[in-house]
Amino acid sequence: TDPRSMAEAALAASKIAEREGGAVEAVHCKTVTAPKDRYSYESDWRSSDATRLVPWLEMLETKIAARDSRIVKIIVSFSGQVSDILMFNSLGELTFETRPMGTLSASVVFSQNGTIENKNTSRSYRAGTEMLTESLLDEMADSIVSGIDDRFAAKRPKGGHMPVVMGAGASGILLHEAMGHAFEADFNRKGQSVFSEKMGQKICDGSISIVDDGTIPFNRGAINFDDEGVQGQKTYMVKDGVLTSYLHDRISAGFYGVSPTGNGRRESFRYAPVPRMRATYMESGAADKDSIIASVKKGIYVDQFSNGEVQIGEGDFTFFVKSGFLIEDGHLTQPVKDINIIGNGPQALADIVEVGDDLQIDNGAWTCGKGQSCPVSCGIPTVLINKLTVGGE
Repeated sequence: TDPRSMAEAALAASKIAEREGGAVEAVHCKTVTAPKDRYSYESDWRSSDATRLVPWLEMLETKIAARDSRIVKIIVSFSGQVSDILMFNSLGELTFETRPMGTLSASVVFSQNGTIENKNTSRSYRAGTEMLTESLLDEMADSIVSGIDDRFAAKRPKGGHMPVVMGAGASGILLHEAMGHAFEADFNRKGQSVFSEKMGQKICDGSISIVDDGTIPFNRGAINFDDEGVQGQKTYMVKDGVLTSYLHDRISAGFYGVSPTGNGRRESFRYAPVPRMRATYMESGAADKDSIIASVKKGIYVDQFSNGEVQIGEGDFTFFVKSGFLIEDGHLTQPVKDINIIGNGPQALADIVEVGDDLQIDNGAWTCGKGQSCPVSCGIPTVLINKLTVGGE
């Protein structure tokens, strides 16, 4: 990563090109700057040592402990990093930027009458040390104790095929995993996605628009440039129910004859860029959350998932429900636990019949794996999926 090693790498690349019989030409350099810095920061993590950060962790621990007497264990952690990114491509474009990232996490163990429950929360932003505020700590402390009574009261319901209402915010991870990967252009270029032959076709209800966005200020998935020097942008994969774009790097954009969408991302210089998501979400619709729930005779409301499995090509998925409720006669009733939601991503997308007006982008420490790790975020409004399989008793 020093100038000498970069020069040696460039020389090695030119020698390889010569041996392959390719023409070696001088590339004229031009510096490309971002039209807007989406994560300018006030204080660099590199200038902050443990003596400045530990008091924030101690304060968060104290605030959490004061909120519930059933807490028996608290673990808080923090990571802050700054990456200097220098890119020079064969088009002669030179870009340089500094990418900050701060992540604050907490994990709590609760005990009640011999029963143990675990909860965790995190907040992650492209920001400097100024992200650490008392209001952020209060928000996280409130979040991690919220709903713990329901966790202790939760039961495993009967399973079957039924409507599922996905709560706004963190349940957008299902959108990312079960549907979002199928929009990545490398899978479509290779014919591995169910959407490979559906560009320009209607794939879901006209009330649905799905976005992958690299322009949200300070968001974990924000980028000024992707890792091929393409400026970050907002891309509609689905607009009013119609498939309008895949997520492209330069290779797939060349294959399809379109402009790259700024999704050529990689974990570090040790990896090749491939199409990757940034902040993926469904835009708000017109329905009210309460009216969506009221329309369901019998079903499940899910507000948070944990681990899951997805077959990216076909879109088949299984997700474990961390917290949710039964819906009976249009009302949230019994809290539920130990259930799986099973379905197919593209089919679930087609089966969405209501979209709420309450989009939330979740600011947790989401990381996407695709042979390499990249920071992302996700979001969704309240949505009603007409039918999914619920694995219960």
